[in-house]
Amino acid sequence: MFKTRQLADQEIMSIGLGCMNLSHAYNHPTPENEAKALIQKALDLGINHFDTATLYGFGTNEALLGQSGLKARRADIFLASKCGMAGVNGKRVIDGRPETIKKQCEESLKRLSTEYLDLYYLHRRDFNVPFEDSVGALADLVKEGKIRHIGLSEVSAESLRKAYAIHPVAAVQNEYSLWSRNPELGLLQTCEELGVNLVAFSPVGRGFLATQLNISSFPEKDIRLAMPRFQEPQWQYNETLYQQFLELAEEAGCTTAQLSLYWLLAQSNMIIPIPGITKVPHLEEDVATIELTLSDEVLARASELINQQTVKGTRYAKATFAEIDTEKFPEELA
Repeated sequence: MFKTRQLADQEIMSIGLGCMNLSHAYNHPTPENEAKALIQKALDLGINHFDTATLYGFGTNEALLGQSGLKARRADIFLASKCGMAGVNGKRVIDGRPETIKKQCEESLKRLSTEYLDLYYLHRRDFNVPFEDSVGALADLVKEGKIRHIGLSEVSAESLRKAYAIHPVAAVQNEYSLWSRNPELGLLQTCEELGVNLVAFSPVGRGFLATQLNISSFPEKDIRLAMPRFQEPQWQYNETLYQQFLELAEEAGCTTAQLSLYWLLAQSNMIIPIPGITKVPHLEEDVATIELTLSDEVLARASELINQQTVKGTRYAKATFAEIDTEKFPEELA
């Protein structure tokens, strides 16, 4: 069982709540009353790690959290947000200039109705700005008491080391799951060496590892439609993998989402998954993962069935890979 994890200086439930999907990215935004009810349910179930960003819903996701009763329980909550990537005139813009980072932090604090953030990530490295300047701005925010810890997102082991030499880094938030193994190319090992948490976003493969998806039902603006793994002919093949994965989960006595999350938790005690949950039944299902005990054999079979080599299609389109700083597999460099 994996009930709790240490994130920076705070003990938290080993599974956090990624809040992006409540406002944008997949399907349609969750109605506000339903989103607030889900956040309250998460609190009731013991989740105390909430993750958002300036980008999500172009600020509306942070505002949603700020209006969802977290303030009354603020001392018990580990609240994380991100800067350096935001909506500008309706478009996503990466901007890691120190003045932008500090301005976005002030705006996030207001929207979240809090005086400080427990963790503040640089959402993307801005290759037009010296990395040291961006990290230095985060360090300044720590000194000012506006954030307690700094983090990085979608970065490589090399960038983590560079940042850590300037200021201690509490966490790196990168995509990691059975079907996205990039952290295994050096980042995970570096996190363990430095004592940095790896917060895994999309831990159930953007929904692929959680349920039988129908991509024809995705709305036009669903960001997954731009990802090769969710496009034909790759998708048709990947669907067959899911069916085999479903059979394995049923044999193990759990759901596919639970098997996916448990596998991640078993890889390292530095890993904290933050599934993007929008429905209360899925929330209850994911939280129940921490009470499970699955065998090493089941985990090995899951890893052999779903991995970077067995899945068809890359996790991002070529243009998106150009924006991130993670280690890449050969097919992602093509």
